[in-house]
Amino acid sequence: MGADAISIGGGWGVHRAGCGVGRLDKRLRRVASSGAGVALTLRGRRQVGKSRLVREFCDRAGVPYVFSTATKGAPPVQAVGAFLGDLRESGLPADPTLVPGPSAASWPEVFRALAAALPTTPSIVVMDEVPWLAEQDALFDGALQTAWDRLLSSRPVLLLLVGSDPRMMEQLTAYDRPFFGRADNMVLAPLNVAEIGRVLGLDASDAVDAQLVSGGLPGIVRTWPHATPALEFLREGAADPAAAVFGIPESVLLAEFPNPDTARRVIEAVGAGERTHADIAASAGSRGAEVPSGTLSPLLRRLVEEKRVLAVDQPLSTRPGKPALYRVADSNLRLYLGVLRMVQEQARRGRPEAGFRLIERRWPTWRGRAVGPLVRESLELAAGDDRLPWPRVESVGGWWNRRFDPEVDLVGADREPIADTVSFVGSIKWLGGPFDHHDLTALRHAAVEVPGFDRDKTGTVIASLNGTSVDLDLTGSLLWTPQDLIDSWSS
Repeated sequence: MGADAISIGGGWGVHRAGCGVGRLDKRLRRVASSGAGVALTLRGRRQVGKSRLVREFCDRAGVPYVFSTATKGAPPVQAVGAFLGDLRESGLPADPTLVPGPSAASWPEVFRALAAALPTTPSIVVMDEVPWLAEQDALFDGALQTAWDRLLSSRPVLLLLVGSDPRMMEQLTAYDRPFFGRADNMVLAPLNVAEIGRVLGLDASDAVDAQLVSGGLPGIVRTWPHATPALEFLREGAADPAAAVFGIPESVLLAEFPNPDTARRVIEAVGAGERTHADIAASAGSRGAEVPSGTLSPLLRRLVEEKRVLAVDQPLSTRPGKPALYRVADSNLRLYLGVLRMVQEQARRGRPEAGFRLIERRWPTWRGRAVGPLVRESLELAAGDDRLPWPRVESVGGWWNRRFDPEVDLVGADREPIADTVSFVGSIKWLGGPFDHHDLTALRHAAVEVPGFDRDKTGTVIASLNGTSVDLDLTGSLLWTPQDLIDSWSS
């Protein structure tokens, strides 16, 4: 089943069109009307507000429920004991004393106890951080499938399986796994840039900054004073080492990568600005030795494809290109690793002014690079809505050669990473001044190097924070402003 994406502003108890709690409530109504069970998986990156959404739903539902959260690294005996304890203390069992104790319990026994405790009226069972259960006990998936088929699916229960590990949550219902075809799938997305602008009362350019700083995470946005620009927000945060803008990315790192091992060093190297395989290998090595390619290559694939803490970009043109470039996928974590971790240390030393001066020095360069993926995604969304003058565009990326001379910010094409047609090339200038004649000259010299560029047919896109001081040919050029970027998510 396809994933149903939703977005929630968790800190305010409100969410886009009420769809978060509303879609959960829709499943509960199905349970009530049919008398049969409904299972749903809810996934989303850590700190996006999944548990908060589900707790709000359970508290408002008016039916008995059990909410049990797994502990990372807990052995199976402790995990099943914790679930039985939560079940015993919940509103589900008519007689809590009949719920068995944890001794010698296994997941099949746990699910039998759960089935015995379910009332004949609708109820809710929430299992939070399911990936931690599955990774500690190889029998969990099979036991869950057997219990659902034989004991639970015929009962009026809504089973919510919640988790932050995207790969493991997807695999839970994959075609070759026991629970395939048994659950709806829902994704809880961070707040997008248009939602942040509306919630915080910010104009377009300030909303883009807020998106880059917060990553759209409700826990950070919740602490953001209304109508406050990003640098002012960071100035206030620089005086508080426990501020959410520090604490949330720190907790994400500790939850997923608690040990200072090679994976952690690789993430920190990319967060510090290293982009290529060779540079990451050198920076993440220890005792002066590079990380061997045989170790680094599979680790990078895992961090991109499974953990999704990193993203990888390929040069986009009509020919294959190298090298691949890596970046931290979440802009808030990227800011923490590149700048805010040092600012937090200054705050702990009682030196907030020094910390904020560091932010001010690094902000223009950091923002100029961090906004790139957001600009490209906005252009892809606009292309999907037929809002660009090039109907064949489906993918937007960048292009570079092995020497990074030149490096082109924007390439719009019909597919990636090897296109049939390049429809436009472009530049991103997210700095204080407008895009000027010098910038245009540099773009024109660089564009001819892009394989697939046609001087007579390929258009130009200028993404600029402060507009342009040059006259653009409106028949073949497009100026992409902060408001255009916002509108891509508003339509």
